[in-house]
Amino acid sequence: MYDVVRSHRLMARVLWAGLPLLLLAGTNTFAPSTAAHASATSVFKTIVLPGATSAEGIAAGEGTTFYAGDLFTGDIFRGDIEKRTAAPFIDAPTGRMAVGMAVNTRHNLLFVAGGFTGQAYVYDTDSGATVATFQLGDRGTSLINDVAITPQGAWFTDTLHARLHFIPIGQYGNLGPFRTLLLSGPAADTGDEFNLNGIAATQDGRTLIVAHTGNGELYTVNPAKGTSAHITGVSVPTVDGIVLDDNRLWAVQSFSNQITRIALNNDLSSGLVKKTITSPLFQVPATAALFGDTLAAVNAKFDTGVPPTADQYEVVLVDA
Repeated sequence: MYDVVRSHRLMARVLWAGLPLLLLAGTNTFAPSTAAHASATSVFKTIVLPGATSAEGIAAGEGTTFYAGDLFTGDIFRGDIEKRTAAPFIDAPTGRMAVGMAVNTRHNLLFVAGGFTGQAYVYDTDSGATVATFQLGDRGTSLINDVAITPQGAWFTDTLHARLHFIPIGQYGNLGPFRTLLLSGPAADTGDEFNLNGIAATQDGRTLIVAHTGNGELYTVNPAKGTSAHITGVSVPTVDGIVLDDNRLWAVQSFSNQITRIALNNDLSSGLVKKTITSPLFQVPATAALFGDTLAAVNAKFDTGVPPTADQYEVVLVDA
């Protein structure tokens, strides 16, 4: 446990130290992947992100479509869970990052958290064009980490501050000016290098759920007041992204190489672990997206270093 938490702290320090150089030297070139799948099983259970130099976020689009990001270049891939394919989609401008992401399917908008740039990006899922860029926090002192979509707009976590950022989405897909919600209660704890990380929302948008990596805990947040409460009964060390479907929640535990499925009670105040999902194909999964009975998880491969040095990055498919 200590080694795992220490790995997160090391990752934070290395990201802080290396980001300026990465932003200056970043490339948007999609190089061909030379790594081969280990077996017929891995071919069926994985989808390679061709040419990716890093990976972190994934989002479900229409039907079986997914979007995944190259963490350190900001480039976006588009793929199909059923066809087991992925291809480069958005060649992001130099200096962007792509951490967590989510799709507003009603208006064909992809929202991407921009990490240490302090930014959030909105892309058109039809054309790949940049719709808007928001400077949510200061570059280098903010870590815009993940995003959740509600009927009202998009909510972003900032791992280094006790706050969330909100971008409203109008009736016709128009985007309003962002606002910042200051948090109180347990979700406001910023005592670790990695604090708030994954985020999800109830269907009506009246309750948010956030994951705290350093504490290995989950919290509910009132999006109107910023008050928060601990979801009792569950512990999720090294939690990263989370997925919510009604009262079922999946917590991706990166350095633990597992995903925990949790049954939440009706008021979301407590939960019960129902299943621990593991796979020999997991290599520090960071985030996941749900497609029916299948979870698609992205291997970040931070065990190879930060930035990671793996030859290949892929989406791993497991039973939810």
